[in-house]
Amino acid sequence: MTLHLYFARRFLITFLSITVLFLALLALLDLIDQQRRFDGLDLGFGRIMQLVLLNVPAAVSEILPLIMILATIALFVTLARTSELVVTRAAGRSGLNVLLAPVTVAGLIGIFAVSTLNPIVAATSAQADRLTELYRTGGTSALSISTEGLWLRQGSAASQTVIHAKGYNADASELFDVTFLGFEPEGTPNQRIEADAARLVDGAWQLRGAKVWTLAAGQNPETTAERHDAFSVPSTLTQERIRDTLGTPRGVSIWDLPDTIRELAQAGFSTKRHQVWLQTELARPLFLLAMVLVAAAFTMRHARFGGTGVAVLVAVLLGFALYFVRNFAQVLGENGQLPILLAAWAPPVASVMLGVGLLLQTEDG
Repeated sequence: MTLHLYFARRFLITFLSITVLFLALLALLDLIDQQRRFDGLDLGFGRIMQLVLLNVPAAVSEILPLIMILATIALFVTLARTSELVVTRAAGRSGLNVLLAPVTVAGLIGIFAVSTLNPIVAATSAQADRLTELYRTGGTSALSISTEGLWLRQGSAASQTVIHAKGYNADASELFDVTFLGFEPEGTPNQRIEADAARLVDGAWQLRGAKVWTLAAGQNPETTAERHDAFSVPSTLTQERIRDTLGTPRGVSIWDLPDTIRELAQAGFSTKRHQVWLQTELARPLFLLAMVLVAAAFTMRHARFGGTGVAVLVAVLLGFALYFVRNFAQVLGENGQLPILLAAWAPPVASVMLGVGLLLQTEDG
C-alpha cells in the first residue's frame, strides 16, 4: 500500500508540474493572439488578460491527453534512471502492479475533468465569447430554446433587441409568429414589433405582416402604430453564428447537457453533436487511462537498455495518433456516419486494449 501511495504521489506531482508548465505556455500564446486580434481597439491590458484567463481552462482541457502522456513518460523515465523500477521488480512486484497507482490517479483525474473541469470550461468559454463580442461590436447576442419557443438577443452600443418566436425552421434563419422588443442603452423599451414571419438576411431581419409600435413616454402606442407588409430590422446576428450556437455543445455544462438535448429534440433541431459530445465526455476518463497504458508500455524499461529517446518519441506519436482517431470518430458520429455510442466509446476502448496488449508483450512477451 505504501509503495502504491508513493507512485501515486510521484505521478500526481509530475502531472501537476507539466500542467502548470503548459498552462503558462498556453496563456502566453493566447495573450499574443488576443493582442493581435484587438490591435485596433484600445482595450487595455487588464481586459485582454481577462479574456486570456477565461480561455485557459478550455485550452488545458483540450490537451489533457497530451499532458497525461507526458506525465507518464516523465514518471517512468525518472524511475528507470534512478533504478527504482529495478528495485521494485526485485521486490517481487510486476510492472503491471506498478502501474496500478498511476492508472488509478489517471482515472480520478478523468472523473474530475468530466464532473468539474467541464462545467468550468463551459462557463468560462461562454463568458469569453460574450466579452469578445461586446468588445468588438459594443453589444451582445444570445440564443436560448425553451418550451415557450425560441429566444434571441442581439445588440450593439446603440440598442438591444430581444426576439421571441413561437415557431422557426431547422436552422432558426426564419422565425414565425415573432415579436421584436427594442431597448435603449439604459434599458428603456422604445419599440415593439409583431410579425407573421421574419427571415434573417445579411445585416437585417426581413419581416412579413409586421405591426410596429413606438414606445414613448406620455404617448399612446396604439394611436401611432403602423402596419407594414414588409419591414426591415437591422441585425448583428448571422446564420453562421446561430448555427454555431445551436451546434456547439462545448458551451453547455455536462450536467445541463441532457436537458439541452431534450429541449433541442422537442424544438425539432438535430441533437447528434450534443449526444456525441456527451458520450465522448463520459468516455474521457477511459481515454486518459489508455494514454497512461500506452505511454508506460514504451517507457517501463531500464535505462541501460538504451533507445529511451526513440521509445519516448514513439509513445508520443502513438498518443497523437489515438487522439486523432478519437476526434475523427467523433466527427463521423456527428455526421451520422457512425452510431453515437460506437463513435464515442470505440476509440477509448480500443486504446485501452492496445495499451494492455503492448504492456503484456513488454512484460511477459
